[in-house]
Amino acid sequence: MVLAAARALKIKRRPRGTVSRMPIIATILYILYRLIGLVIFLVIVNAVISWLIAFDVLNIRNTTVRRIVSALDSVTEPMLNPLRRFVPNLGGIDITPVILIILLEGLQYLITHLQAGMGY
Repeated sequence: MVLAAARALKIKRRPRGTVSRMPIIATILYILYRLIGLVIFLVIVNAVISWLIAFDVLNIRNTTVRRIVSALDSVTEPMLNPLRRFVPNLGGIDITPVILIILLEGLQYLITHLQAGMGY
């Protein structure tokens, strides 16, 4: 009955042993979505830590703080530096983390709609 309906609708069946690529693509998009969320979190943490250092709440001479700051800088600076070339200097205020977060949120929005279009 089902095969007759499939033939009537001219639905092609995949040969045995083949795998649909849609779940793989959906999984990759999900992982990318989560990684972007992690990067957003790290940018926020880096901004907060830089404020705490600027107001002398955290001491950069502490080895643990220095390691955390250098690790966060190594992750976030490659994404922030290209934006700093285009954003004008606003005195002592750096708004590039906000711009990066907005761009990453837009990318997450795009991924969400790609997944919705695939039916996942």
